[in-house]
Amino acid sequence: MPPLYLVQQNTKIRIRNRRVQVEDETTEPATVLVSLPLSQVDLVVIFGNVSLTTPAIDAFLEQNSEVIFLSQRGDYRGRLVGSVTPHVPLRRAQYTRSGDADYTLKLAGCFVRAKLSHQRALLQRHNRELADAEIGLVIDQMQTAIDNISRKTALSALMGLEGSASAAYFRGLRKLFDPKWKFDDRNRRPPRDPVNVLLSFGYTLLAEAAASAVQTVGLDPYAGFLHEVTYNRPALGLDLMEEFRPVIDGLALWCLNSGQFAQEDFVNGPPERPIVLVADGQRRFLQAYEKRMDTKFTHPLRHLQFPLKQCLIEQAHQLAACITNGSPEYSGMGFR
Repeated sequence: MPPLYLVQQNTKIRIRNRRVQVEDETTEPATVLVSLPLSQVDLVVIFGNVSLTTPAIDAFLEQNSEVIFLSQRGDYRGRLVGSVTPHVPLRRAQYTRSGDADYTLKLAGCFVRAKLSHQRALLQRHNRELADAEIGLVIDQMQTAIDNISRKTALSALMGLEGSASAAYFRGLRKLFDPKWKFDDRNRRPPRDPVNVLLSFGYTLLAEAAASAVQTVGLDPYAGFLHEVTYNRPALGLDLMEEFRPVIDGLALWCLNSGQFAQEDFVNGPPERPIVLVADGQRRFLQAYEKRMDTKFTHPLRHLQFPLKQCLIEQAHQLAACITNGSPEYSGMGFR
């Protein structure tokens, strides 16, 4: 089932007769906004001031439904999950591999290669008609970076290569957006233009999907290889997410260049949030995101078509196999 996204503020989640009921508490009596069978709710994503009753928390824990808490603007706050999966041997192997510098470097290189290859493919696809010389130069620079991944002998050097290649990528990506969106570079915390608002929003959703995928197969989402292990940061989820980031880039490109969003959907906010996506815009972006994640792709190892959200889990299964058998040869999706 699709996740239940809740963006309307001052609402409360209750359980009534084994149904998940979302009520607007600003009215008297409270207005029922959503009513779904509890069995159909696997994941709830909450933005801002949305509360849960104790029976709702108990019901979600009982059936192992996950609840993700984000700030109103989409910053991660925490998650409600049930018992930890009993995959002790897999997690022991994960911790052992993460302490092996050579293994970590090779696996991290696979994540970077998959990401840069997908970014390069997105630019190539959109530049076929544009034939923009600057984008063509970026495409060549990214291929050079991909060719140099195997030559890096330290994780810090690999991260430096990835950072330089991604900076070049965004120089090319900005050429694909209409100038009215004022997209000059990738910026965040806070995002300062509509493109970056959508990118940050989409990356947050994708990061949570990736963290859930690695947890689904029994891995520890906080013990990563490419990303530094930091308290309360799902480093392995971010590792898995890297190759899927251009999915969000393409989605933002479609939303803004196809007329799905207007400049009026983005309003001025306080200093800590200079550009804010209006509530209706949030809903439309969530709908577009879910539609994109339901798009089917042929998985390179399974040779079967899966929705993109399932491909995340298939890639997590592949990652678990790499960790179990000690081979850091992780294969990207090969998006074209």
